[in-house]
Amino acid sequence: MSILDSKIPEGPLADKWTKHKNDINLVNPANKRLIDVIIVGTGLAGGSAAATLAELGYNVKAFCFQDSPRRAHSIAAQGGINAAKNYQGDGDSTYRLFYDTVKGGDYRSREANVYRLAEVSTNIIDQCVAQGVPFAREYGGLLDNRSFGGVLVSRTFYAKGQTGQQLLLGAYAAMNRQIGRGKIKMYTRHEMLDVVVVDGKARGIIARDLVTGEIERHSAHAVVLGTGGYGNAFYLSTYAMGSNVTAAWKAHKRGAFFANPCYTQIHPTCIPVSGDHQSKLTLMSESLRNDGRIWVPKHKKDVEAIRNGSLKPTDLAEEDRDYYLERRYPAFGNLVPRDVASRAAKERCDAGYGVNQTGEAVYLDFASAIERYGKEQAYVKGLNVEDKALITKLGKEVVENKYGNLFQMYEKIVDQNPYETPMMIYPAVHYTMGGLWVDYNLMTTVPGLYAIGEANFSDHGANRLGASALMQGLADGYFVLPYTIGDYLAHDIRTGEIPTDSKEFDAAEEKVRAEIDKLVNNQGTKSVDYFHKKLGKIMWNKCGMARNEKELKEAISEIAALREEFYKDVFVPGEENEYNEELAKAGRVADFLELGELFAKDALERNESAGGHFREEYQTESGEALRVKDYQYVSAWEYKGQPSEAVHHKEPLEYENIEVKERSYK
Repeated sequence: MSILDSKIPEGPLADKWTKHKNDINLVNPANKRLIDVIIVGTGLAGGSAAATLAELGYNVKAFCFQDSPRRAHSIAAQGGINAAKNYQGDGDSTYRLFYDTVKGGDYRSREANVYRLAEVSTNIIDQCVAQGVPFAREYGGLLDNRSFGGVLVSRTFYAKGQTGQQLLLGAYAAMNRQIGRGKIKMYTRHEMLDVVVVDGKARGIIARDLVTGEIERHSAHAVVLGTGGYGNAFYLSTYAMGSNVTAAWKAHKRGAFFANPCYTQIHPTCIPVSGDHQSKLTLMSESLRNDGRIWVPKHKKDVEAIRNGSLKPTDLAEEDRDYYLERRYPAFGNLVPRDVASRAAKERCDAGYGVNQTGEAVYLDFASAIERYGKEQAYVKGLNVEDKALITKLGKEVVENKYGNLFQMYEKIVDQNPYETPMMIYPAVHYTMGGLWVDYNLMTTVPGLYAIGEANFSDHGANRLGASALMQGLADGYFVLPYTIGDYLAHDIRTGEIPTDSKEFDAAEEKVRAEIDKLVNNQGTKSVDYFHKKLGKIMWNKCGMARNEKELKEAISEIAALREEFYKDVFVPGEENEYNEELAKAGRVADFLELGELFAKDALERNESAGGHFREEYQTESGEALRVKDYQYVSAWEYKGQPSEAVHHKEPLEYENIEVKERSYK
């Protein structure tokens, strides 16, 4: 019998959220003024939650390690945000978005949470339009939509290639209003280093001022983590370099179960690695797959000619190109889900068809889209559709209007004009579907401790559909947590301010100081990056796009040994009571070295392939992921001192409203 209680409401799926909102406890406006809430992380999830809770009347303390909430990694999201508004009249609905999300997650997500996500998705667009978010619009002024991978409808709202930035500015503006009113107290350049649990409830955090090095105590009646994902465990990823797992991992060590750590998404559309000197990778939005066609040469001789520079890709005839996604998945073509597209690219490159010097790149080609859009514009304007130069010019203008900043970014990094020659892309670590286990109310296994957005596991199963990260973050922050947290806080209206001079705060601060002292005074010989890079190579080579039992066992032992070496030989320059970015980095890498082992352990335990978790022993004859019915559950790990000693709990996943079947995109 699992000790996990998901608190999913009874009743029909479509009625669960409405019924739940009607049944849960509320806090009246006068009593909200008596309650403090800490929110760690101010990206889309944390920022929207902070703004909404403060608007409701709670006293909010918001923390971020950046110098402004505007620098949260949400700003990097490019392609768009999903919502089931059916503006295109192409058959979309709440149920269709729900179905696509569960299927896209390879039937490894919680049904009730996903339906709620689809249900509130339409509210997000209205909220953001009211905030002034400049979504793209059609000629007549109506909001535009485009398609994304894994679906057969157009439901993605976007602002050119900078949707995350525009949405974050909306949340940031809402936060600023509450900061101005005194309802949000903003702590920038602060990093949470521990959760304080008093009488079994989360009652505050220990934070470090990253500028002065001062250790601070902050109390509240509830703590909310909106701290993003842990993909930087791989070192090279599309995440901002500061993104880390520390807040979630400290919560895990205080009793919050960590769910599905092995479910990590590899994004198919990233600029390829150019060498060992790199410290991060750059995402090219999945929206590009909406118009771009992915291909490699059909013949090895052409691959060699392209690599040595004697043949340009634009000179290769159509019949000599392999549009492998269109060939393998004719129904979805280039818009298959990310895990499918990533594995297909790896398969072609492993077979020797990679087009760059390292052999790890495929082409993303816009020539067909430029021609198609150009002809359309020529017809609209009554111009000569036989004039190829004119068609190209008109087509480029349309593509630039839709994707211009992405093309500009690519050209600055690669020094090639993507309007003239195909982009080169390759998969890279991009998102983590795993995270802290939460119930239907978004509460972890520690009462009063909540996790929202990418920091929790709840909505995406084994693979996230494109444009659903922004949807989940804003759904949690604007429309879910503000309801569900009231059910818990209704019992705290007479508690009074939580004191910070208790023995629990003393012990937590002492623990944090001891960990910092250990790192600063270690006097080793190797840099933090030395260990981070070594961890990243282990993770990518043995826990990356494909995994197997032998290499996962090797990874577990190698990461444990690397962690031991880290504490013996890491060198952290500078002092603790000053601005010391290397010290901050050391603490984050220390946590990655523990998470990495649990990640591999989780992947080893799951003897199946599902979504982003691809075990080489479990695949179909055609090389697709092979699910196993026995693993239709959430893996939730309880901390017991070391990752090797973590206790495994299971939350069974029941599908009463969807038929679980082969995940075909053909």
